[in-house]
Amino acid sequence: MKIAIVTPGGVDRSGTERVIPCLLWHVERLVQSGDDVHIFALRQETEAGHWALLGAQVHNAGGTYGIARGLRTLGQILEEHRRAPIDVIHALWAVPQGMLAAVACKMLDIPVLLHLPGGDLANLPAIGYGGRFTLKGRIGLRIAVLGADRVAAPSAIMVRDASELGIPAERMPFGVALDGWPVAPPRRRPESTPATLLHVADLSPVKDQETLLMAAFHLRAREIPFVLQIVGKDGLHGAIQRRADQLGLGDCVHFTGFLPQDALKQCMVSADLLIVTSMHEAGPIVAREAAAAGVPTVGTNVGLLAEWAPMAARVIKCGDSMALADEIAGLLSHEDERLLLAARAQEKTIAEDADATTSRIRGVYAELVSKREARTRRRALNREVRS
Repeated sequence: MKIAIVTPGGVDRSGTERVIPCLLWHVERLVQSGDDVHIFALRQETEAGHWALLGAQVHNAGGTYGIARGLRTLGQILEEHRRAPIDVIHALWAVPQGMLAAVACKMLDIPVLLHLPGGDLANLPAIGYGGRFTLKGRIGLRIAVLGADRVAAPSAIMVRDASELGIPAERMPFGVALDGWPVAPPRRRPESTPATLLHVADLSPVKDQETLLMAAFHLRAREIPFVLQIVGKDGLHGAIQRRADQLGLGDCVHFTGFLPQDALKQCMVSADLLIVTSMHEAGPIVAREAAAAGVPTVGTNVGLLAEWAPMAARVIKCGDSMALADEIAGLLSHEDERLLLAARAQEKTIAEDADATTSRIRGVYAELVSKREARTRRRALNREVRS
């Protein structure tokens, strides 16, 4: 199959920085299956460009203005289709990728799988977050959905949210590449050393690091020894670091900034708990990475974690730092329970690894192509009958 994937970015030339790892794992497996994969990135680089990545071809629109990027991306799709017909389009996020796919579908009669892997369905006015927070986002979502043959979301919670909006979505996660994240059995924590807590997310309002720091503050007040490592790009210009200092957490909270996958793996395998405080998540894929490394997750009741709780993850209501501290403290004081939680999460991650999820998504591509071909044959037959 010739597959077009439309994404805002995540496909840097380096293959390590400014990438979406689960997208690269998916692309790599499609190429290994013999598919001709073309990735249309709207804003990976500021200048228009083209490069090879993992056997796929990346077409970067570039440019400053959103409308110009969209038109350039659409032109790239049309040009590539003229070279050799594209069989299926996989759009990641509704606006503008899903909208562009809808236009291409109308112009070229190419089936579209619309994936909603982030905040497309969210509306959080308190922090100005979510695809549905603006009128433009709400309209764009509807256009993308109307133009799609199938709609997918990474977790059951998002499928439910879509259903409440009248959008017929199906659960279709991305998995972890276990050849890149080898499975490690959950390890027993030495009682004599401080617990290692890990948080992996860019510093931003939706990831709610304020709740994370307040939970750390409560743990400190209980005299529970721990080190909290926060991994992620700083989008708040040092505000979270200053807040940690205000709370007197400077000696036990460490900020590393962004880390590439190899360095992140080293942090993960030495962690005792992964902590997620997001106000919204479709995944998060980091919980699957942690599970592969034998590390359980305590977090908010969002996305994948809501599915896993209480057997394979522990969750609390968003913003409840005291409840978060209680769950962390409880697991740190009951080692067998922590190890059992890790083992159950690992079972789920292995069952839905990148091989399994790519196989499922590729099967959907094939179904869409088959239906398109059947539709084309019916149209041809109807024309013959009329003539």
